[in-house]
Amino acid sequence: MSGNEASAGGLGAVMDIEDFAAAIDWQADHAEINHAPCTARIIRALTKVIEGETACARRMTSWQGLSLKDAMPLRIAGGLHSLSLTGADDRLVPVYSGEITDQAQVSQLVCSVIKTHDHTLLPWFDGPPQTNEAGRSASIMAGLLWLAHQLPARFELFELGASAGVNTMLERYRYTLGDTKVGSASSPMQIEPEWRGGRGSVPAAPDDFEILSVHACDVAPIDLSDEASALKLKSYVWPDAPGRMARIDAAVSLAKDNPPNLVEMDAGEFVEQRLAAPQTTGTTRAMFHSIMWQYLPERTQDAITERFEAAGKRASADAPLAWVALETDPETFRHELKVRCWNGSEDDGKSHTLAFAHPHGAWVEWLG
Repeated sequence: MSGNEASAGGLGAVMDIEDFAAAIDWQADHAEINHAPCTARIIRALTKVIEGETACARRMTSWQGLSLKDAMPLRIAGGLHSLSLTGADDRLVPVYSGEITDQAQVSQLVCSVIKTHDHTLLPWFDGPPQTNEAGRSASIMAGLLWLAHQLPARFELFELGASAGVNTMLERYRYTLGDTKVGSASSPMQIEPEWRGGRGSVPAAPDDFEILSVHACDVAPIDLSDEASALKLKSYVWPDAPGRMARIDAAVSLAKDNPPNLVEMDAGEFVEQRLAAPQTTGTTRAMFHSIMWQYLPERTQDAITERFEAAGKRASADAPLAWVALETDPETFRHELKVRCWNGSEDDGKSHTLAFAHPHGAWVEWLG
């Protein structure tokens, strides 16, 4: 988000908010800022839900952890959306469509729906949202194009926290990044974020730019070819964003033709495995991830960083290493594209902030 949008959402260590009502207010404000007022009303209704006697209310009031860091409000919001998508309960459909906007009425409906489906909704608290938004791959691709002018332009990639592997298939998508276009024009996945900032476009792809392979991991991967799993993924999409639904449909279509190379594995173990694999001379090995780092335990974050930096010391001009991340700044909640690379130079490991981006890929503010 831009600086103004970050300010509207409230600066400071937002993920460390402990008060439930304050966390709900912040999450709802964040949804409104990102053009999802219907979702914001659903989230605000949770302050009324906890006044009831449901199992979901008890789970929220006794939450072990930080509500925003764990994305707890978005977990139950996904469960509620699933009831509409599956046809199990259509009472919230007029809320999602914007037909009902009165907060008191929305809160009453949400309380009623949760009371009816209390134990069906309870398992939705057990894991973080699997948003897996294809629009985020615009930032990842921008980072790769920038790297292609610093390092060998042929890439061996691996992704952490890939969920359903939507972004693992990034080489099959078509991107319009300002004036720069890359990827097959006939792809069913057309990624064209609003391009902001006065720093121009992403550098054009060199003639030898190529993504040779993409491997990915997740502790609980989603199978896009499974109808129920794909529906769960859609449940986490804010209903205010029909374009995001269309991108999931495009990803499902591509995955049916050729599933992403995705394994069930702890991120730390996966990084160790990928770094130990032989690297082809003249290629750049790059790790990437998007909006998932906050869900990793601190010990896992530290282990990955240590392993990567140790591997970076062994990198060379013929076998360089790179790290591309689109993640949330915990102080400002601004989503930043950062790149680090190692090739035996004096700038090895330096962090480059290349862009700010909308959390669902609607826009990219290129810094270059």
